[in-house]
Amino acid sequence: MEFLLSDVHDDLASSVDALLTKADVPTRARAWIDGDRGPVTEVFAALADTGVNGLLIDESSGGSSAGATEMVVAMEQIGRHALPGPVVESIAVLPVLFRTADITGERLGALAEGTFGTCAIPPVSPLAPVADVAYLVRDGALSVATIGDAQATVDPTRTLAELLPGDVLADGVAIDDAVDIGTLATAAQLIGMGGAMLTLAADYAQARKQFGRAIGSFQAVKHHLADVAIAIEMARPLVHAAALGIDGLVPEDTDVRRDVAAAKVAAGDAAHLAARRALQVLGAIGYTTEHDLSLYLTKTRALLTSWGTPASLRQRVLESL
Repeated sequence: MEFLLSDVHDDLASSVDALLTKADVPTRARAWIDGDRGPVTEVFAALADTGVNGLLIDESSGGSSAGATEMVVAMEQIGRHALPGPVVESIAVLPVLFRTADITGERLGALAEGTFGTCAIPPVSPLAPVADVAYLVRDGALSVATIGDAQATVDPTRTLAELLPGDVLADGVAIDDAVDIGTLATAAQLIGMGGAMLTLAADYAQARKQFGRAIGSFQAVKHHLADVAIAIEMARPLVHAAALGIDGLVPEDTDVRRDVAAAKVAAGDAAHLAARRALQVLGAIGYTTEHDLSLYLTKTRALLTSWGTPASLRQRVLESL
């Protein structure tokens, strides 16, 4: 299969990157940690104005009727800047879940306009990031939910909570498509985060000097960072291929759920390697909350098990062989 991003995809990636770069997301993430979510909410609303939040929402409900390919392009850039909040649930999972349940109108329109939404789909995703509105799917019933007791996680910008069911919106709702899009969106985030950590490490390696030389000139450091670059570049095509599968642009006998699982495993491995190697290069400064790398380290750890643990996804791949 040959897959090349078009100029439209490149423009989308550039637009999202430029918006988030100008917004100085790390500063806003630290405000989120301190309890002020307003600065991040402003950025999320700005993304909505560019159409990112409505990529998977039909035009009739305020979206752009785009596909999974466009979504992963945007989510990679969102991951590159470590934007806090339930972005996977708002941009990917809920639009597909509502489409599956044949729900249209105001609920989708609110997501397209930048409302933070969240959802839980046990057992794959039993807890949900705290957000403005919440939904729960249990035993095939999709219901409006209220947020229970919040739980801190390894990522200080990611607070999870159990959802309590309320009014039922639909029964007999299939969850596979919503779970798969959540898995794929998380994989795209991890690719972006891995790339950002590689950049942070490479920049530091060029600036930090030992024995009168930049540490980036040492062969051992070069090999460490080259391993990360290879892992990311090998994982990205798997994410794009899985997106094509979800969009229905692959042969009919393609096991799309297997491809989604493989993409998340590869992306998670690449991001985990990037985190480890970046921390090795930066040393103790990378642990400090003052350094941006710390935001990526904790978020990487949190997202590795979000929307499918590595073990469960590897098991899915194994069962498909």
